[in-house]
Amino acid sequence: MSKTLSDRVFEMISAAILEGRYTAGQRLSEAELSAEFGVSRAPLREATRRLEERKLITRIPRRGVRVATLSLKTLIEIYTIREQLEVVAAREAAANITDDEIRHLRGLLTAHERAIADLDAEPYVQGVQNQDIHYFITKCTRNESLISILCDTYYNLIRLSRFQIQNIIPQERWPARRAFIEHSRIVDALADRDAELAELMTRRHIGSRREELIKALEAQKASEVAQAPRKRRRASKTD
Repeated sequence: MSKTLSDRVFEMISAAILEGRYTAGQRLSEAELSAEFGVSRAPLREATRRLEERKLITRIPRRGVRVATLSLKTLIEIYTIREQLEVVAAREAAANITDDEIRHLRGLLTAHERAIADLDAEPYVQGVQNQDIHYFITKCTRNESLISILCDTYYNLIRLSRFQIQNIIPQERWPARRAFIEHSRIVDALADRDAELAELMTRRHIGSRREELIKALEAQKASEVAQAPRKRRRASKTD
């Protein structure tokens, strides 16, 4: 089935958000987007409606449309959902994955290892869809309902969460090399068709990132508590 104009606009704006060209909280002017992509308002409005459904943008009364800013609480919720769904995906993939698919995953790991070396310890961003290890593993489950949830409904939100986390968790606490090693262990377990180990490695991989987010949220709350007396003192001086 051929893509409509609104489909293409949706994909172009999604890519701009997920690649960081439109930053968290940035206002998206309908007139500017229409000029940038060379489209009329009708397909643009349909595209932004879909972006809002996927939670990539937010519509604020009298302030227009802005790129979504995911709070720490929201990020933790996303990673909690990811952990539960992706351990199921790992288990089912271990039972259904083919040798060709294992070779594809090995190829992705080789490409990621080169990317890490080129980035000199900076965070690396996975490719999209079949170039994304987690996405591809989910496809290997052959479970259409799970694929629909993880690869369609939540995929872009998961990608956005990955991007925004890079500004929250210090890189020294989550080096790219660590993510690569954990991905390698998951792929090794899948290659051995070891469902229990694949599930365990996936839970550890996603769960450790979630734990880092929880620590960041706790630190944020502690900072707010510490700043509260100063804010009250400033407010009393202006009364």
